[in-house]
Amino acid sequence: MQSIWLSSPEVDAARAQLDAARARARAAAQPLYNPSVALEAENADVNRRTAGLSLALDLSGKRRARAAQGDAALQVAEAGYDLVRRDIATRWLKAWAGAMLAARQSDLGTRRVALMRRFDELATKRLGVGDISSPERDLAGLALGEAQMQQATLTSNQAGAQAALLAISGERLANMPDLPARTPPPATAVTPLSSDDLPAIVQARAQQSSAEAGEQVARRNRIPDPTVSLTGGRVSAGQMNDRVIGVSVSIPLPVLNTGRAEVDAARADVAAAAADLRSRQFLARAVLQEALARYVAMRQASEAFHAGRAGAFEDRTAMLEKLWQAGEISTSDYLVQLKQSLDTALSGIELETQTWQAWFDYLNAAGRLTDWLDGNLKDPSP
Repeated sequence: MQSIWLSSPEVDAARAQLDAARARARAAAQPLYNPSVALEAENADVNRRTAGLSLALDLSGKRRARAAQGDAALQVAEAGYDLVRRDIATRWLKAWAGAMLAARQSDLGTRRVALMRRFDELATKRLGVGDISSPERDLAGLALGEAQMQQATLTSNQAGAQAALLAISGERLANMPDLPARTPPPATAVTPLSSDDLPAIVQARAQQSSAEAGEQVARRNRIPDPTVSLTGGRVSAGQMNDRVIGVSVSIPLPVLNTGRAEVDAARADVAAAAADLRSRQFLARAVLQEALARYVAMRQASEAFHAGRAGAFEDRTAMLEKLWQAGEISTSDYLVQLKQSLDTALSGIELETQTWQAWFDYLNAAGRLTDWLDGNLKDPSP
């Protein structure tokens, strides 16, 4: 996953957005106004040479409000970065499980073609010695053709699964591990994070804080800031040569644009962010409940499949062939039972893969996917 995160364009984009948010947070903490310098010269009846320095004063706390908004936006970007990494990990893990499923099903399909080809060859021999009829021989040939067509579908599915995996990782990983033979741990091995600590909730809360800070910025912007100017120079007229010093204060009048509309818009953004936070909290609880129920059901079914005789594919196929060659079962019965065994084996592989995918979804919903990748599923509570 570290390799995939380093090569993922989506993670690169999220990292760039995080760097931009850090830069904007630093910019928001800077002073709002820079001083201005004015130079004046006049030659007339009175010659004037003056220089002035002016500076607008932030007396309403605009800088503090903007710094708070920048910090909140940085928290949003940090939570977004964590979410992108988590989503990339979940998508790749599920695609990996799907690729492993397709590969194993393709291997089993190859085994099915080999069995049907052997069955076709044996049927030809038994037809020659009169052990079976011509329609039974034709039935074996049809079964071989069907197995070959099904194998083409499985091969196509494997190519699609590999493409889905490459679409996330961007390159084929060498020595990619297979799914573990054992089932994933029980759900009780994972202690979900509290809803307040889930990345999606952290991001929504940071967005609410950013909106609240934006409202404060809009309120502060309604308050005009005075500009203080200091002017000094020399005035000469004939024999008179005097120094002049002047101080002036100017302040804008919020008459044509009071800034009330901006405050109303910011207040609406706060309400929207609060509603979005509540919506994400509802969704997080529902997703966790659904993921847990589905994983428990999948894991129980997978364990029951492995514990029963349904998983003994090789033993059943060998026994069926012996019974057919001994004449204890007919050709049609042999094909029906063999196809049932193959379908059951394929379903078992799919069930195992779906169990792993449900495990990844449960870890995601519980906020513990990264902990699982790090090999640390201990209780996160202090």
